[in-house]
Amino acid sequence: MTRIALIGASGQVGSRILKELSDRGFSVTAIARHPENIPQFPHVTPLKGDVQDAVQLAEQLKGHDVVVSSVKFGDSDARALIEAVRASGVPRYLVVGGAGSLEIAPGKRLIGLPDFPEAYRSEATRGAEFLDLLLADNELDWTFLSPSAEFVPGERTGVFRLGTNALLSNETGSRISFEDYALALVNEIEQPAHSRQRFTVGY
Repeated sequence: MTRIALIGASGQVGSRILKELSDRGFSVTAIARHPENIPQFPHVTPLKGDVQDAVQLAEQLKGHDVVVSSVKFGDSDARALIEAVRASGVPRYLVVGGAGSLEIAPGKRLIGLPDFPEAYRSEATRGAEFLDLLLADNELDWTFLSPSAEFVPGERTGVFRLGTNALLSNETGSRISFEDYALALVNEIEQPAHSRQRFTVGY
């Protein structure tokens, strides 16, 4: 059984990923600052962890096959997270990314738009910096999955599109539910197709 360490398992996105992993029979170590807030699902072991303590986190990650990071960029240090994964020796690292670094035209990121919402600018900037650190890394087998611009609770439909670096949109805008995002991410764990790449999911 593939052993997954999920950092940020109690969050809105993390809890959906946790359910998807559990439903598919993965063995999951669910890590959060407040493990009492982690949903109870089969095959899940809750664990208290601190993303600011890279040494402790590396020890907690050891022995797993895959690490999934689902933490807000503003609440964590990208370099510390990457170093913890590297030090743990876990062979695969998947990151819940952001939409701000997606391109709306060649070389032009969404975050660069003049009307990009200020409320999200800091988080989006940190997310773009995280991606740039991964792109410069020559050791980790990483994958960074960016959601669409509107990333919200919804339904698990199983009907969505995948892309690479360009923002996905349709006649109703750029959107993906937490549930379908989780589905796409766990699909990537089961059938790796984006090693050392960023990709995106949307309707």
